[in-house]
Amino acid sequence: MTSSKSIYYPPGGLLIWIVIYLELITFGMATLALAYYGSQNRSEFHADSLLLNKTVATINTIVLLTSGYFVAIAIKHFKAQQLPKTLQFLTWAILCGTLFLVLKGYEYYEKIEAGLTMGKSDFFNYYCLLTGFHWLHVLVGIVILLFFRFNIAKKQTVASLEDFEAGAAFWHMCDLIWLFLFPILYLMF
Repeated sequence: MTSSKSIYYPPGGLLIWIVIYLELITFGMATLALAYYGSQNRSEFHADSLLLNKTVATINTIVLLTSGYFVAIAIKHFKAQQLPKTLQFLTWAILCGTLFLVLKGYEYYEKIEAGLTMGKSDFFNYYCLLTGFHWLHVLVGIVILLFFRFNIAKKQTVASLEDFEAGAAFWHMCDLIWLFLFPILYLMF
């Protein structure tokens, strides 16, 4: 790899960035629709927003950002060929991602028990769709991180730096999407 390519070529390759931009545009449009309809029916959206569990969501924000930090540190150690440290931080990132899914699952359980599901209101339609799709993205991200952890542990050549960076970029996209969703769903209304 030439130094000029490393400056102009995005980490993980161009394809993952096309995927990331498309995902961000999709989530962005849905989030803008939520904000627009929320501004049209502010009192209903405010009342429904108060029913969300802000404590769990705040903990989940910290957990997801921490996992992103661990993935970044794992990439740094992978570049330095420090494979035990890479595996250690990948494991922590996977555990944090799993904790996010479990806590979000707990929050979904609370909402289902209270009858706050799709069809209850426009706010909960957006809440279920946006957080549900995000939950699936985090699940896919965990599978990707597990794939790299397995391959690095086996010292197979499948785990190239560009592929690993692509997986990390996907994971950071999950962080970024949550940073859009958290304030709009839990704090704005």
